Amino acid sequence: MAYFYLSMAILAEVIGTIALKASREFTAFAPSLIVLVGYGVSFYFMTLALRSIPLGVTYAVWSGVGIVLITIAGVFLYNEIPDFAAILGMGLIIIGVAVIYMFSKTVGQ
Repeated sequence: MAYFYLSMAILAEVIGTIALKASREFTAFAPSLIVLVGYGVSFYFMTLALRSIPLGVTYAVWSGVGIVLITIAGVFLYNEIPDFAAILGMGLIIIGVAVIYMFSKTVGQ
């Protein structure tokens, strides 16, 4: 169940962050509300995930997966195309999360 909670935390954070750009520095009401609700929901679900998953692992997965998903959303919603260095860096993040899951004893597989 902890990984379901972590997935919900990531999804809510991605939605909130996507809305952050649309909020136009919190001058647009609806996107600003989505940002606040998205981050609130994200942190709530993260606290539930923390019951079973160590803090460092939770945060690594939450931020790593979030970075990749937000970048993909930025490509489609805002036409923000990452350059080679950005793609390489995100690839390394994905590899880092995979290493945590495959080799770390703190994950509790």
